[in-house]
Amino acid sequence: MNRLLEAFEANFAAGLEVGASVSVFHKGHEICSLHGGFCDSDRTAPWDKNTLSLVWSATKGPSSSCVLHAMQAAKVDLTMRVAEFWPEFATGGKEEITLAHILSHRAGLCALDSTSATAFDRASVIAAIESQPPVAPIGTHSAYGPRIYGYLIDEIVRRLAEGEPLGDYWRRVFADPLGLDFWIGLPRQEHHRVATMLSARIDELPAQASDTFAKAFADPSSLTRRAFACPRGLGGVASMNTPPYREAHFPAMGGIGSASALARFYSILAEECSGRDDGIFMSTTRGWLNSRLVQGVDRVLQKEMAFAAGFMMDPLDGAGQKIRQLLGPTTSAFGHAGAGGGLAFADPEHRIGFAYVMNKMEPGVLPGKRCLSLVEAAYQDLVEY
Repeated sequence: MNRLLEAFEANFAAGLEVGASVSVFHKGHEICSLHGGFCDSDRTAPWDKNTLSLVWSATKGPSSSCVLHAMQAAKVDLTMRVAEFWPEFATGGKEEITLAHILSHRAGLCALDSTSATAFDRASVIAAIESQPPVAPIGTHSAYGPRIYGYLIDEIVRRLAEGEPLGDYWRRVFADPLGLDFWIGLPRQEHHRVATMLSARIDELPAQASDTFAKAFADPSSLTRRAFACPRGLGGVASMNTPPYREAHFPAMGGIGSASALARFYSILAEECSGRDDGIFMSTTRGWLNSRLVQGVDRVLQKEMAFAAGFMMDPLDGAGQKIRQLLGPTTSAFGHAGAGGGLAFADPEHRIGFAYVMNKMEPGVLPGKRCLSLVEAAYQDLVEY
């Protein structure tokens, strides 16, 4: 994987990284694992193969897999109305919202009107969700829920799996049996391995000044700003480096793990979706992983987006060609990006699992040139592999 190594090193040479890891699995085997840089802003703690990183919204991939597995175990499908197993949900015009609506961000529940619901008080957020009318039309364009999505799917898992929290479900069904060094709620004894997240520099922000997302985010009254601001009680990037946040079960944006663990997870999904393995998901459930349920300009992210059941996919044009290649060249690839530039995805056609994690965040909705250069280099290497 010479081109991937060159691209990885070039990001450091250009000053784009402080610490980072990238992993590529092919046909079920890790063929490249790179790490470098430092875990802290003072550059005193080297980033090694055991370093863990907060992956922000890339957590949504593993978390959504828990929902799909719980649905499979409960023998329910995407068409089921949420109110059928969560009766308190059926208020405020939400009676017809289905699991498909929730998982593809089409339920109109990206933000809350409540000012009393706080991030560490799960019960207050669930109560607010139950009374909340949709803030965007149901079932049409997506309205991405950066934070609230996690509370929604956690409650869905609890309702389908006899009260088991999603973070515990992840460990029992996925992480422990598969040996995945990825956590949704990190035990205190593992904190010493976690890199410190570093927010984007102010001098990097002007490049985003014309971006529609940046403009919407700067408007306190916009749906974009509201979606990223609730529930209350979550501080800035620095707060996510503290023990209470690392230990909290935040299924939308609190996952902590290694690039190798995420790449292996997606490699397993790629093998199953390619028909070469069987174990986690039944055939019907596998189809939900990378079947586009919605595509269009997302009301929150302000960009053309496509979502399967809990996963991002690259949007297509009218001829079926990719509008962008964040997840590589194939249309069947699925995964999820994380704030600051991280990414993890599966490519069933090429039987690839890919993950890139870092601690120096960059501005923007989707990963930028650091990550894209790694994805491109990985595929160039695989042509020759």
